[in-house]
Amino acid sequence: MEEVEPEWVDISQYIYSHPLIPSSFDQTRVVQFNDTHVGFQYDLSNLRKTVHIINSFEPDLICFAGDLLDNPDEYRVSPEFYEILGSLTAPLGKYAVYGNHDHGGYGTELYEQIMNKCGFKVLKNTSDIIRKAGESILIAGVDDSSLGVPDVAKALQGKPENLFTLLLSHAPDYAKTASSSPVHLQLSGHSHGGQVQIPFIGPLITPPYAKEYYEGLYQINEHFSLYVNRGLGTTRIPYRLLCRPEITIFDLYNGEDGMQPS
Repeated sequence: MEEVEPEWVDISQYIYSHPLIPSSFDQTRVVQFNDTHVGFQYDLSNLRKTVHIINSFEPDLICFAGDLLDNPDEYRVSPEFYEILGSLTAPLGKYAVYGNHDHGGYGTELYEQIMNKCGFKVLKNTSDIIRKAGESILIAGVDDSSLGVPDVAKALQGKPENLFTLLLSHAPDYAKTASSSPVHLQLSGHSHGGQVQIPFIGPLITPPYAKEYYEGLYQINEHFSLYVNRGLGTTRIPYRLLCRPEITIFDLYNGEDGMQPS
């Protein structure tokens, strides 16, 4: 099981509704993936499979929540890498934020270069308005909590009132800070779900900034939800136990605030 689970990808699908999501965004599909850690256990064949899966769900918006390469100092990014990652398609855009591994060594500049070349916009304490049929939502992203300087206030500077806001933060525990801001849904990774979970106990260990929130959906307060994706790759040890890798799909709707499996 430990050897199988790293490639046994779980496709988690949810319907997410909120009264501030414009009706023109009904059925808008958001796909989240993160923590590929390419170069450790996860290689280009895995990345190609991931891209094929994501594209098969015809996403409108793609979000990468950080940790692309396991060790940017050592990994040589090939033309094939750019070709694979760049073949992801989403008409409303592709967005990414920094994870702690993306800052490692000289990774800060390399990560932004890779993502930009592959058509992603990197949100580092910044935001972008996504428009559809004359209506809008906001997507914001903060820097990594471990090796960066996250600043949700800066990311939301100038944000129009009553605009549905999606926040990308590699670190899930940043929700404790972000939940007091005008954000409605935070998407995070980083935890890997602990990689190894024990029945009735949970993960043996999770990294800093993923101690309180490590997997799945959390309702932080009446207006703020957090989803923590278990990631696709592994780090330190190439194993998963009772903790499958994950790609998450959210179908957005205008309606009463809530999320449920689809």
